[in-house]
Amino acid sequence: MERLASIRQSQRGFTLVEMAIVLVVIGLILGAVMVGKDVQRNAEYAKIANKFVMGWKKSYDEYYQRTGVVLGDSQVAPTYMVDGQESMIGGQPASQGNVGGSQAGIPENYTNAGLRICHGQGYAKNTVDSPFGGDHDLATQDLLTLMQQAGVTVPPGRGQGKQDRFLYLDSNGNPTEVQVCFEYNKPGTISGAGNVMVLRGLTPALARYLDQIIDGKADALEGRFRIQNDASNSSEPSSQKPGEPWAFNNTYKDSGSVKSPNSGNNGIGEDKNEDRVVLLTAQWIMAE
Repeated sequence: MERLASIRQSQRGFTLVEMAIVLVVIGLILGAVMVGKDVQRNAEYAKIANKFVMGWKKSYDEYYQRTGVVLGDSQVAPTYMVDGQESMIGGQPASQGNVGGSQAGIPENYTNAGLRICHGQGYAKNTVDSPFGGDHDLATQDLLTLMQQAGVTVPPGRGQGKQDRFLYLDSNGNPTEVQVCFEYNKPGTISGAGNVMVLRGLTPALARYLDQIIDGKADALEGRFRIQNDASNSSEPSSQKPGEPWAFNNTYKDSGSVKSPNSGNNGIGEDKNEDRVVLLTAQWIMAE
């Protein structure tokens, strides 16, 4: 009998208290893992903001200090527009035309303006708004070449020859690349008039993070940091729309001109944890 009782004692299962303790420990471990991922992601966002985005803003400002004109502008006849060197007025290059002053030297009188200065293609045509009636073709001037000619140091980015890009992971663990360009938007452009930095490849979370840093408030259509959306830019009645949220969240359903890379043209994004997060384009108005 004593041996039987000993066997039964040895085969006794876990008590409810012991099971509860195990579940609590498992919950703490899972919670720590999730918190760890959030901490790591926020650290990556801070690195993108401080070393890449702010670094390019500093390079843009330094270019102006060294040359006396904005990026890619004419030093002979400044236009105060990014890539002003390639703009035309009265059918002639801005640096040579309008000598007699027959036209006011304002952006509305220039043609071939608003070209994007990038390193490489950067953005496919018709994927951003068209403030000058075109589809924001590329400038012939190259971003990295202009900076090198002026002796301006740029952020290291993704590596030599790819300083205009930065590689990071979206919240689903997919490699994602953010890229920087510069352009001029005519007055009335809702995503930001004037000279702007254009950032392609932002997840919604990263866009909100940058907006908080730059404007102190994460709304998409107010302040100096705004979403680039050609539908909003052509149809919104007001450029100042406080409280407008940044579009989408991870692989949430998309619509309009901003599409998930894998959704084709049907405007429907994926919703699986392993899918690529929807990517946005934003513009940061440069303070001259």
